[in-house]
Amino acid sequence: MLNKRLIQQVTDLCQQRGVRLTSQRQQVLELIWQQKGSSTAYELLDKLKQTEPQAKPPTVYRALEFLLEQGFIHRVESTNSFVSCCFFDEHDCHGNNKHFSHLLICDQCGDVSELQDDALVALLTKNIAQHGFKLTNHVIETHGICRNCQSD
Repeated sequence: MLNKRLIQQVTDLCQQRGVRLTSQRQQVLELIWQQKGSSTAYELLDKLKQTEPQAKPPTVYRALEFLLEQGFIHRVESTNSFVSCCFFDEHDCHGNNKHFSHLLICDQCGDVSELQDDALVALLTKNIAQHGFKLTNHVIETHGICRNCQSD
């Protein structure tokens, strides 16, 4: 079982928001947490089938949709995959994102790191406000080679 403190945080947030963390949603979240990099929906389905043989694609897609809405995970658009959010507690009572995500994606090993840069957030917030734009989601994806792969 993964970090019980994290599971309790997620459970508490769901209760505060009036949403339900079902066992399948929790299992999908735990599968994502176990990955070093990102996971596709079908990779998650294959792993979920080890404990729930009857699981079908809609099961995983519904769980992913819930986890995205609540801000517990991010979608890596460029690879059509999913990764855990390191700052999931920085969402409001409705799961709306209160932080900007910057993902560093290693093209060699697939590792994904999430950064939080206050200076970058301030600049982006200023630019958004100047354009009168209403932000609904924000993720920056940066591809390259991680430190570990560079030393290999």
